Parts: sequence; structure tokens; C-alpha cells
Amino acid sequence: MSRFRAPAVSHSTASVLWAVGFAVYIFLGGLAIGWTRGVSLVLAGVAGFAIFLFVRMYGEDEPPRP
Repeated sequence: MSRFRAPAVSHSTASVLWAVGFAVYIFLGGLAIGWTRGVSLVLAGVAGFAIFLFVRMYGEDEPPRP
């Protein structure tokens, strides 16, 4: 019986998914604590872009040396 493996996803795609996920979380959290929709949207957008850059630059592991 073979073991299941995760599908191959490019690092850029993974970075976008993390950024969108956290941006939505920040947007909904901002609305929940009483921020206006505009403030939540701007802060979520800026934070999402920063998260994308961070994950894109530092999120990939180096392959192990043989």
C-alpha cells in the first residue's frame, strides 16, 4: 500500500494562499472588533502583501544536502 503525499504546489502559490488566508482573517477580525469596512480592507490588504513577501522570501526550506 502506497502512502499518500501532498500534491506539488509551487512556492508562489503557497505564498499567495497564506497571504489571502491571513488577509481574510484580519479583515473579518477587524470588522468583529468594530473597525469600519474601509479601514479593515486597507489594513488587511497591506498586511496580506507583507505576509506574501515574508512567506515568499523566508518560507521555503533549503533542500537537504546528500
